Amino acid sequence: MKLKKFDSINVIPFIDVLLVLLTIVLLTSTFISKGIIPVSLPNANNANDIKVKKEIVITIKKDNTLHVNKDISGLENIQEHILSLPKDTPIHINSDKDSKFEAFVSILDMLKKHDYLNVSIVTEK
Repeated sequence: MKLKKFDSINVIPFIDVLLVLLTIVLLTSTFISKGIIPVSLPNANNANDIKVKKEIVITIKKDNTLHVNKDISGLENIQEHILSLPKDTPIHINSDKDSKFEAFVSILDMLKKHDYLNVSIVTEK
């Protein structure tokens, strides 16, 4: 009895399984990234509200002027506003690439002096 030699492997079932897995991963990742997975939450009488930490955006413009959330300008006014916030408030610094480094350092120095450590620097990729 002679065994038949296979010239190729049938990969169609393997590709079908991979396509199903790819579909599941893509659907799950889009729901997670958008945060729109519908959930019906139960009711509770003694529930506490979640306090969302609002982020602060400090902008250093090309002419070295400082702004916070487009409303407050000037280092002293920014310092007064930030001191009214909790120490773990997320702070983002947007600095124009043509602004002076001294303005950037003054903001970082003020934040470090008052123990604000949740600071991030926004850049372009």
